[in-house]
Amino acid sequence: MQKSVLAMAIGLAMVFQSGHALAGKELDAVKARDTLICGVAVGGIGGFMTVDSQGKWTGMNVDICRAVSAAIFGDSEKVKYVPLSGQQRFTALQAGEVDLLSNNSTWTLTRDTALGLDFVGITYYDGQGFMVPKKLGVKSAKELNGASICVLTGSTSELNIADYFRTNKMTFKPVLFEDPDQSRSAFFNGRCDAYSGDQARLYATRVANAPNPDDYIVLPEIISKEPLGPVVRHGDNQFADIVRWAQYAMIEAEEYGITSKNVDEMMKSDNPTIKRILGVTPGMGKALGVDDKWVYTIVKQVGNYGESFDRNVGMGSPLKVERGQNALWTQGGLQYAPPIR
Repeated sequence: MQKSVLAMAIGLAMVFQSGHALAGKELDAVKARDTLICGVAVGGIGGFMTVDSQGKWTGMNVDICRAVSAAIFGDSEKVKYVPLSGQQRFTALQAGEVDLLSNNSTWTLTRDTALGLDFVGITYYDGQGFMVPKKLGVKSAKELNGASICVLTGSTSELNIADYFRTNKMTFKPVLFEDPDQSRSAFFNGRCDAYSGDQARLYATRVANAPNPDDYIVLPEIISKEPLGPVVRHGDNQFADIVRWAQYAMIEAEEYGITSKNVDEMMKSDNPTIKRILGVTPGMGKALGVDDKWVYTIVKQVGNYGESFDRNVGMGSPLKVERGQNALWTQGGLQYAPPIR
């Protein structure tokens, strides 16, 4: 009896091991295609994902896709970007139409468990707020009782607004849109009293889309937690690890002062941690199944987290967003990467 139980246990272990051996199918498909397919937001979000007249995508979320491509291929530009609406995005990922989402998706329990997907990190800590015309004379979200509010359907924003107004014993009229462009247009054309979404989206919308940005204000209340990050299909641990650690590499590089401008000089550093991060001391690439110079390539071609933040949404961009919660943990923020070792 004991022998049969032992044999069964060994058999199950072999099954599980076999399953793990097959766990690289997503990564294998990406490599065979020689292109990473990255899902971004329809209409874009200024500073996070926007496309120019030449079809070139830029932004913080785009930089995550580029970092993953750099780690896998040694080339940050082997990415195809697929715009998806809030309602399309998770279905498209489930169906294999994209390899990952990097489009300001909020990490929630049900999304992480019920959809067959995995959130692998937090690119940007955000929270939902409201933007209103200054002429409305409103200074606080608690003055929005009875207001009409433009919001994207299929987003966490719908539920957050309902919870906030119910908690504060207020009413509102939701004006729902699937297309961000339609939602923004409706707000600026006066169809809604307020426009609601993640605060980063509000600031980007005010700068990029308002007829006169100074005519609009973002109210001070933040009514939710919105941890935004990349999402992959459940099942391929190796691909998920590469996406996760590509982002962590950008954060770790900033912590150690490794930038796109000095990374070549940093290769000569005597610091054992920096040598390990940049692949001078081998081993970390093998652990992920990529080249040992994967972090070097990411930083050289994409930059560290701070560089990406600054040029896309921070002081080096039109948005001028403060680092705030997205500062490094060493500077009072929440961005913290496990060690590359």
